[in-house]
Amino acid sequence: MRSSGGSGNSPRGSRSSNVQSVKFARRTSSGRYVSLSKEDIDMSGELSGDYMNYTVHIPPTPDNQPQMAGPGGASCSMPACDGKIMKDERGNDVTPCECRFKICGDCYMDAQKDKGLCPGCKELYENDGLEYSNGKLKLPVRKKDANNMPMMKGNQDDDDDDLYGNDDRLLRDMENNDKPWKPLSQRIPVPPAILSPYRLLIATRLVVLGFFLHWRVVHPNDDAVWLWLMSIVCEIWFAFSWILDQIPKLCPINRSTDLELLREKFDLPSPSNPTGRSDLPGIDLFVSTADPEKEPPLVTANTILSILAVDYPVEKVSCYISDDGGALLTFEAMAEAASFAELWVPFCRKHDIEPRNPDTYLNFKGDPTKNKSRSDFVKDRRRLKREYDQFKVRVNGLPDSIRRRSEAFNAREEMKMLKHLRETGADPLEKPKVLKATWMADGTHWPGTWSVPSRDHSKGDHAGVLQVMLKPPSSDPIMGNGKDEVLDFSDVDTRLPMFVYISREKRPGYDHNKKAGAMNALVRGSAILSNGAFILNLDCDHYIYNCKAIREGMCFMMDKGGEDICYIQFPQRFEGIDPSDRYANHNTVFFDGNMRALDGVQGPVYVGTGCMFRRFALYGFDPPDSKRMIEEKEKESETQPLTTTDFDPDLDVHLLPKRFGNSSLLAESIPICEYQGRPIADHPSIKFGRPPGALRVPREPLNATTVAEAVAVISCWFEDKTEWGDRVGWIYGSVTEDVVTGYRMHNRGWRSIYCITKRDSFRGSAPINLTDRLHQVLRWATGSVEIFFSRNNALLASRRLKLLQRLAYLNVGIYPFTSVFLIVYCFLPAFSLISGQFIVKTLNVTFLVYLLIITICLISLAILEVKWAGIGLEEWWRNEQFWLISGTSSHLAACIQGLLKVIAGIEISFTLTSKSAGDDEDDIYADLYLVKWTSLMIPPTVIAMINILALVIAFSRTVYSSVPQWNKFVGGAFFSFWVLAHLYPFAKGLMGRRRKTPTIVFVWSGLIAITLSLLWIAINPPKGSTAQDDVGSGTFEFP
Repeated sequence: MRSSGGSGNSPRGSRSSNVQSVKFARRTSSGRYVSLSKEDIDMSGELSGDYMNYTVHIPPTPDNQPQMAGPGGASCSMPACDGKIMKDERGNDVTPCECRFKICGDCYMDAQKDKGLCPGCKELYENDGLEYSNGKLKLPVRKKDANNMPMMKGNQDDDDDDLYGNDDRLLRDMENNDKPWKPLSQRIPVPPAILSPYRLLIATRLVVLGFFLHWRVVHPNDDAVWLWLMSIVCEIWFAFSWILDQIPKLCPINRSTDLELLREKFDLPSPSNPTGRSDLPGIDLFVSTADPEKEPPLVTANTILSILAVDYPVEKVSCYISDDGGALLTFEAMAEAASFAELWVPFCRKHDIEPRNPDTYLNFKGDPTKNKSRSDFVKDRRRLKREYDQFKVRVNGLPDSIRRRSEAFNAREEMKMLKHLRETGADPLEKPKVLKATWMADGTHWPGTWSVPSRDHSKGDHAGVLQVMLKPPSSDPIMGNGKDEVLDFSDVDTRLPMFVYISREKRPGYDHNKKAGAMNALVRGSAILSNGAFILNLDCDHYIYNCKAIREGMCFMMDKGGEDICYIQFPQRFEGIDPSDRYANHNTVFFDGNMRALDGVQGPVYVGTGCMFRRFALYGFDPPDSKRMIEEKEKESETQPLTTTDFDPDLDVHLLPKRFGNSSLLAESIPICEYQGRPIADHPSIKFGRPPGALRVPREPLNATTVAEAVAVISCWFEDKTEWGDRVGWIYGSVTEDVVTGYRMHNRGWRSIYCITKRDSFRGSAPINLTDRLHQVLRWATGSVEIFFSRNNALLASRRLKLLQRLAYLNVGIYPFTSVFLIVYCFLPAFSLISGQFIVKTLNVTFLVYLLIITICLISLAILEVKWAGIGLEEWWRNEQFWLISGTSSHLAACIQGLLKVIAGIEISFTLTSKSAGDDEDDIYADLYLVKWTSLMIPPTVIAMINILALVIAFSRTVYSSVPQWNKFVGGAFFSFWVLAHLYPFAKGLMGRRRKTPTIVFVWSGLIAITLSLLWIAINPPKGSTAQDDVGSGTFEFP
């Protein structure tokens, strides 16, 4: 609280006219500030030691002019304006906007006449009923606003009755604060110079497509009706598919965040928070892994280390790893990572390291000393690199260490058994039966999966394991002593976030639901142990590249209107991709184009990793509804405690076990996480807020009862007869559980945000090998087919799903079926060249004009989309090429597999994408040249060979024809070259490093090409010959 002068009796009183001082104040537990006089401080034993003789002087700099509460009043905050701010009829200063931006009457009237926007927060003035005349602002009589009633109910005394709401005292506190309110994030629209032509071109192409298809339908090719019919059916489908893909892109936007303002609101010390404890909500970070052979433990360990070193209050961070394979190798690698974190995390804080993945940082090719100010940085980095090299040796040596240890213990057990048999007089020739167990370092059996699977110790049958690797940290910083440490951390906070290893229980006869089941086990376990209001999930190979990424996401969640955001999706960025990005692994058209456009509708889809969830939204609740909750409050007493019925009226307290499972701690954690996830109520329009300082209370330490409950909720039986996987948590029933989970949230009315940061938030690996890439796309496309044939089809969505968002989700389920029409259309140029016919009877002017306009619109749309999405034309072209490659291979297989699952109930199993590098360590792109045969390669190979063969046949026939018909040849050749140009990366992939192609490719392709050619001759024999002549001639002529 700022005053206009100092104390009259103070020695500094002579300078009171030039200096501003800060009054003393204390903050109650309700968030209300109470001013304290000097006498109050002298009488308060609690405050006298902290605030005695504590005065802050603020010099009158140009940016911080003292505003004297004299007759003239405060000055207008508009640039180059020295007018006095408006006053009401009682002579009190008035700020017409909720952000408390001070403005004079003339500037206020100018702003109203212009756009009606407040110059401070850039939002519309909400001034219904306000009149300004004669320099006075006439205010209507203020009524009690129902929106300012407490949003949560609790047993509170009179001093704290505003703990859960926005009462009048909080509003008075805000009015007394002369600092203007600012949003934590801003929505930045795409410039109209780009967006307006973009929308116009979409409308133009849509109209021209309609006329073109009408012309094609009413002008059939009577000479080749079959060719015309196939082409027109494909073109109608392509137009429909283009509409589903293009229309949701009408509203692309950009966003920005203010990290400094977030720090100022939540982290800076204040009179009520002298120690500077953070008021940010807690966050739980999930990392999932399943197979240490395909997902190397060292990669996972580096991801964990990047999480533990994240720039976020340490006591608010909890890291969980789900080992769905239950491997001892992963467990011991995580123990090594927790040990190395004691050195790595303080080193990152001391020297402000970025990125905080040790492997990426230490292998960086640039100058490591750039922007480093400490003199001991080079020495510390050199020592740390030696320690990391030893850490890598230990982790990479764990498989051999575990094997030798287990063999030694098993040999000892075998000797014991042999000795026992001899003592009991058993047959000495009988070989003792000893289980080949996997042993831990403490000489006990590993409760998870053994190297030699046995009963109760296999991947689908093992006990649950929960181990707290790093216990919850203290709430106050712990500085290093600099004596017994490898590095000098004397002025560095050495605390580490809580780190927990979880391997859920698996037993035969239970459907464990793959990754979705593992994520739900993490949700329940973390709710018991830490109950972070937000959850960030990452794949084991996706590490935090920007240590402030979580703060970027919190700028949206903690901002005004953030209470109805279900998740923040970050774009996926990849490393190790070949410079040409042959198979469009970066997928920038989707991540920077489609997702950015959906952000302007209802939000991006959830893509499986790099997503920060609101825990309360994952529990299957609807977004906050102020009207309904206020009605409930008016019916009931203010003193009743909050229950889940306030969030969902249809959910009775007695039905909680049916939805969430039989765990009282889990049920009790739900309203807590909802409250902690609310933004601070520092603006009157924030209807679901919490008072400042409510989350500065230290976390309670873990106890044996809590850990035992966490073990119980990760058991395989806990989900029986509950709504986990159906309404609560990650949704089951699809191999693309991520898309379905996000769809369910949007369908309940939540919205999501797309957060693109200047520095990439996360980075991971992607398969650069052609076979691995095709199988990855196959899994995604199969999940889309499953979505289309399930109740998650967007056609069945509720009214809460916006129209453009519905079209986007409908496209997710429909796009794989385009492959059927695409394959047919890719064969049409070859059929046209071989038959000598074309899809139209003649290449007349009308057809060519339509084709020219559609092509120009397509090119112009691509250029503008590249402009607002910030991608390159080459990236757009790579995406187009791989769209055809995947459309003629993986998407077709996905349609077949999806239909088999829906119709015949045949379950589909997929293997994990390998995260390991190629065998050639000298070439990071060695995997790019590996040729691994798969049946998915057959269709595009056949398409390419048939088109090449057709070009040769048609060209030879046209050249040697007495009357060459070059117009038909050029038409067919144009489309044939279009197909071959798209398949060029696929052809390079088949060639490998040495341009060698597996023999099987030529055998299959040649066989199918010959079969199709003979089939064509049988259907349409050469003219001027009879069957008898053909039999007797013994020669063959091309048509």
